[in-house]
Amino acid sequence: MGFTYNDITSASMGVKARLTSWQVCGKLRNFTTTVPGKYGVADFGADFDYREITAHCSIYPKHSFMALVSALDNIAAWLDPTQGLHQLVFDDVPDRYFMARLNDAVDCERLVRSAGSFELKFFCPDPFAYALTDETFSIAEEGTHTVTRAIGNIESLPVYRIKGVLSAGASNYISITTNGSEMKVMNATLSEGETLVVDTDRMTAYVVDENGETLRNGLPYLQELNFPTLAVGDNTVTVEVSNATLTELQIGAKSRWR
Repeated sequence: MGFTYNDITSASMGVKARLTSWQVCGKLRNFTTTVPGKYGVADFGADFDYREITAHCSIYPKHSFMALVSALDNIAAWLDPTQGLHQLVFDDVPDRYFMARLNDAVDCERLVRSAGSFELKFFCPDPFAYALTDETFSIAEEGTHTVTRAIGNIESLPVYRIKGVLSAGASNYISITTNGSEMKVMNATLSEGETLVVDTDRMTAYVVDENGETLRNGLPYLQELNFPTLAVGDNTVTVEVSNATLTELQIGAKSRWR
């Protein structure tokens, strides 16, 4: 077993790695408060905190201690946490990735003169794993549609890509309602060849041209800052258009696991 970090495999770096445990989910944050005169605490629910993943590693034997140190230098440059977060994929679960960086010092224990072992502790501020190969759903007409997510085990924060022609006006709009949550585009100017991208994870919207170049901010085009999610399984998506043309609606699922 090994892993890939920042598109570089542990095997290519001369590292053997294995997972000795797997978290069912990331750490939990419990929201409670003490109420005078009441036993225990008042419970206001919980959500997920960051995740930590530990990989147990060893270095293939080298011909000298200096060669071992040189290999560790290369590993330090590869895993440099000051370079920010990168994709982390484990060979045992190759369908998903975490965004991670090192979270602790790495001490290499010498097993013999020219080989060693160490632990890598990865820090994932976003506790969820995301699909490497994901689902994209396409809708080309008005009406009610069923979108079925088959990947992941928790609601996702999708990316909506709206293509069409829309001019400014109070009665001109494109409405997309996902599981009862409406996202309404109105008082907007959208020309042929342009795409309004609504990223529900980043809570932002922008218009791009045919080459993917950003043209302008799209948040003022949303009647409300409402960003519908996708559940695992069947989702009901209703599209309504008034004095506008919808060419295509693409929904990138951004499927994820706890």
